[in-house]
Amino acid sequence: MQFAKDSFFLALQARLAGLNPGRTVTVNGASVPAVIVAENLPPTSGPALPAAFYIEWGEASVIQGHAGSGALMSVECGISYYTLGTVASMVDRGRVLGQLDDELLAICQPPNTEKMDYTQAPAADLGTRVFWSQPVFAETRKSTAEDLAERHADGRAERVVRLTVFFFSEVTLS
Repeated sequence: MQFAKDSFFLALQARLAGLNPGRTVTVNGASVPAVIVAENLPPTSGPALPAAFYIEWGEASVIQGHAGSGALMSVECGISYYTLGTVASMVDRGRVLGQLDDELLAICQPPNTEKMDYTQAPAADLGTRVFWSQPVFAETRKSTAEDLAERHADGRAERVVRLTVFFFSEVTLS
């Protein structure tokens, strides 16, 4: 499963670098495209950064009725991001969030990539593909100004997008 997760993440990261080379973050002293896997960060990494796409993995399962010896599997994926806007008054948060939405949609297309083994250099093609569903944008909660202030004292506008990643397992089932 790790090969599929790595392949998905690195495909999105490479696509973001091509789409918007300026959308970077510094992780462990290195500047990288702003697609980050939360479980790969050290526990001391601090709070999430604005205008960065954070991938969080959820439930994995075997898809019933698959053909062949390798199981077709799925893993749920959440991608979260937020903005504080680009001006001191923060009145452009919705516009900036919309730009981030557009970037995420763009880097999710096409909805597939080669499955690679990145534990070696150069990476090895594993002969199958990783593919995913279309992103589903979570409804933003309708909140009063008081609710927003309680949830996020910093005034952020945030989004969580969900999709399902599919891949063939490297483990063969008998």
